[in-house]
Amino acid sequence: MTSRQDSRSVGIVQPQVARFDDPLLLACGRELSGFELVYETYGQLNASKSNAILICHALSGHHHAAGYHSESERKPGWWDECIGPGKPIDTQRFFVVSVNNIGGCHGSTGPKSINPETGKAWGPDFPSLRARDWVHSQARLADRLGIDCWAAVIGGSLGGMQAMRWSLEYPDRLKHCVVIAAALKLSAQNLAFNELARQAIFSDPAFEDGNYIYNGTVPSQGLSLARMVGHITYLSDEAMANKFGRELRAGSFELGDEDNIEFQVQSYLRYQGSQFSSQFDANTYILMTRALDYFDLAREYENDPVKAFTHASCSFLVMSFSTDWRFAPARSREIVDALIAANRPVTYAEIQADEGHDAFLMPIPRYLNAFSAYMQRVGGDS
Repeated sequence: MTSRQDSRSVGIVQPQVARFDDPLLLACGRELSGFELVYETYGQLNASKSNAILICHALSGHHHAAGYHSESERKPGWWDECIGPGKPIDTQRFFVVSVNNIGGCHGSTGPKSINPETGKAWGPDFPSLRARDWVHSQARLADRLGIDCWAAVIGGSLGGMQAMRWSLEYPDRLKHCVVIAAALKLSAQNLAFNELARQAIFSDPAFEDGNYIYNGTVPSQGLSLARMVGHITYLSDEAMANKFGRELRAGSFELGDEDNIEFQVQSYLRYQGSQFSSQFDANTYILMTRALDYFDLAREYENDPVKAFTHASCSFLVMSFSTDWRFAPARSREIVDALIAANRPVTYAEIQADEGHDAFLMPIPRYLNAFSAYMQRVGGDS
């Protein structure tokens, strides 16, 4: 674990809250009369305000991307491997802003927030969202911070999709777009995995059509199963074999107690599910997976990604991982091919890695080196 006093850590960080009172019209046609965004910043904004980086989080992510909230916090932020002094997103050079998306359950306005029209939590009535809604809300945060143009907008997985949407919605407000382990839209298989996860939640008697929040209960079994389904798809076969193999946690074949046998991978998945269900909101999970399902960068451009990218004016870095079967390298190459056809500047790196989709969160040397090299270029342009 990185020390809080480590020279490559951003150290202790404090979340901030930005309140916006002007209405936000959402892609679904509904409106938020006001909203809050929870965010963290790392590094210093320069005098010209040209060194700002926006971090877009993945499905179950949040604003806490680097450093620690306290001396007692056991784990740093979810992307601490990449954010900090001397790391790819170097906080000695960049001012980094990491935001919890609206619809989230870590402080930004979402299903657990109070609906001003009813005086009680939004719960299942929270409006459906699209990636563009996150982009528009974050553009307001940029305005609040005095940032006219991001040096780069960066994201992995769902965050990478959001970064691409930034390049189309506000082409003059970012110089670079970094897209890691993402796709132009979900495959049918990915849609199926998300539906399976949602059905696990819906089938939990404690879910109560999303109204559990009014009863002080949690559909923990369904949420836990949903997380297990997701987690399996984030790891490659190689990663699971290397991490667990067929090792037993309990029981013995030799002693004939097959009824008590438990494999290490079973124990691991149950632990992950239990931890997730105690920290995440089921209505948020449903909202976020649907936003992921609905994402299709080219839908309003006659389903032509080349035509879509003609509206972008920034440079792109696209990265993929060899064993990522949730967002396979072929999906990243589709992005790259469309960018080339649209005459957009693009750099592509396919990293050989055994870790599957979760590789973008891990300290893989070739990945970090390639990422760092591109961010050196971003720094030179800021």
